[in-house]
This record gives sequence, structure tokens and C-alpha cells, in this order.
Amino acid sequence: MRFSVLTIVGNAPHPVTGAVTPTAERFDEVVGNGVLAERLGFDAYAVGERHAGTFVSSSPTVLLGALAARTSRIRLMTGVTVLAILDPVRVAEDYATLDQLSRGRIELVVGKGAEAGHFDLFGLDEARQWEYQAEKYELLRRLWREEGVDWQGEFRPALKGVTTVPRPFAGPPRVWHGSATSPHSTELAARHGDPVFTANAIQPRAAYAELLAHYRERFEAYGHDPAGAHVAAGSGGLYVADTTERAIARLRERYEARVAQNFKPHLVGRAGYNTPFRTIEEAVENGPALIGSPQRIIEKILDFHAAYRHDLQSVTVDGFGLDRAEQEEQLRWFAEEIAPVLRREAPTRLWSA
Repeated sequence: MRFSVLTIVGNAPHPVTGAVTPTAERFDEVVGNGVLAERLGFDAYAVGERHAGTFVSSSPTVLLGALAARTSRIRLMTGVTVLAILDPVRVAEDYATLDQLSRGRIELVVGKGAEAGHFDLFGLDEARQWEYQAEKYELLRRLWREEGVDWQGEFRPALKGVTTVPRPFAGPPRVWHGSATSPHSTELAARHGDPVFTANAIQPRAAYAELLAHYRERFEAYGHDPAGAHVAAGSGGLYVADTTERAIARLRERYEARVAQNFKPHLVGRAGYNTPFRTIEEAVENGPALIGSPQRIIEKILDFHAAYRHDLQSVTVDGFGLDRAEQEEQLRWFAEEIAPVLRREAPTRLWSA
């Protein structure tokens, strides 16, 4: 198994104190955690993209550029690139530039995004989000694989003989498809033989497992080698302590206050927006959050692996209102006590030589 750290750069008031971290300090945390993740042996570091809500991640390319300058080995990912609202020409240019700066360390996770408000912000019809996603991804693929592209579609002006520059560092970067609630993403990934990144963040495990079963079935139906159907899984946040009881006691107030703070009454009934795991006990027992002793978290990730057969496990340390020192402590716990066991118990060929 491989391991990634994900931040969507949330900057809501602290769930208990109400304090808000200054934006410059929040960005410094993000870059500092990426540098530490490389030092600790994580395989990848991912920055999300949000254009609505209490986030400061509207420009992930800028943050990834800072990370490219401060690191040398770790893969740099997105989580997700909201391709449905973006111009594929600009995406091709920006991320090829980052791919050159990082000497080929960029990998995209594309999706339609988890904040409904961004479609209105960009003057787009949310009802057509999957049409946007499919057309724009088809064009992005061509722009990174071909020169002199002729193209005509519905959602942007036609192209004639276009070659985007710069070109990627060493061929097209790998593109994962973020999957949370709909088979549209898994279908698009399967059609092109691409990997899938299941959110594994809010819904019960069975919902994500169903989407991955669809992905693998369609992957083979399109004629791709099943060995290439790589899967990554997110998590509902990481909090490690020496015992599970102590982790629950230390995190309870912040976890349950954050759940209440994130509740979206206007999106009740829409999958992927409100967690059903309202108490920390529910989250530990049945939810995707990784809360507990190192052994409890190892067991939980191996349970995920039994259901998902995933190659890459992502963790998030900045979602519960932890300060910077606590975030760094959590990364060290995971890298030193948890990752080595999982690498041994769940080997993968992803990113192997």
C-alpha cells in the first residue's frame, strides 16, 4: 500500500473556540506539512480545489508550485481538480507547467467537485455537471497526448491546430477520477483505463464499495487489463493516540462540533454532503474516520482494503481543528507506527519501478 496526505485547505472557524487561522498562516501549514510528509516517507501530497464554502483552496496550482520548489521526491496530486467548471486548455497548460517544475511528479485527480455553489459562481448549469466533466476530460486527454489538435464541442470555442505549451515533462501525467456518489465518474475512468480515487469520507462503506465494483466491471468490459485498475481511498480524517479510548476522549468535542458546523440543511438527502456518523463513537465504529490507537487504525484500513482492494490510502490531518504541532504529530504517528505495517500487509505495484 502507498500513502498520501490530502488537504482541501479548509479555513472555517475552530469548531470549539471559533478562532480563524489567518490565511497566510494556513498556507504555511499546508506547505510545511507537505515538506514534512516527504521527510517522513509519504508517497504523495494532495491539495484540493474549492470555490465555495469555508475554504482557501481556489488556486491549488499556486500551492503546488510552492510545494514543487520545497520538495524533490514526493508526488504532488490534486484532490480534486474541479474540471467540470474549468477550461481544459488552461488546465493542460497549468499542470504541464507544474509537471515541468516538479520534474514529472504531478498527478491529477479530476472530479466535478463537492461544493454545489461553484456552478453558479462560474455561470454554469449544475444539472449538466456530468456532461461538462466528460467533454472537458476528453479534450484534456487529447491536449496532453497530441499536437496540432483540431476539436469542436459544446462548452468552449472550437480549436484548430492547437498545441498547448509547455508539454508535460515525460508524457501525460496520470489522471485519477474522483468518485464519491455517482457511477458517472467510475464509468468515465473505466472507459479510458484510468485509476479511481474513492472519496471514502462521508458515506457508509457499502456505497463506495458499490461504485468500485461498477468501476472494475466496466474496466474489464472496455477491454483493459484488470491489473491496471488502480484504486485509491480517502478517509474521514486521522487522529491517533496510544489507545482508542484516549483518542476518543481527546477528540470528542472537536469532532462533534465540526460535524454540527458542517451540517448543510439545504442538502439533506443528497449523498455526499452530510455525514450520518454524528457522534465520535459512530465514526470510530462504522465511519471512514481513522480515529484510535495505531493498531485500531491498521485494522480499519485493512478492513477498507478487504472491501476496496485499494493501492493508495489517503489521510487528512487538518479537518478536526488541530493546531500545527498536532497535525505534525499525527503525520509522524501514521508514518512511524501505521504505514510500515500496511506496506507489508497490503503490497501494491502502484508507483513501483
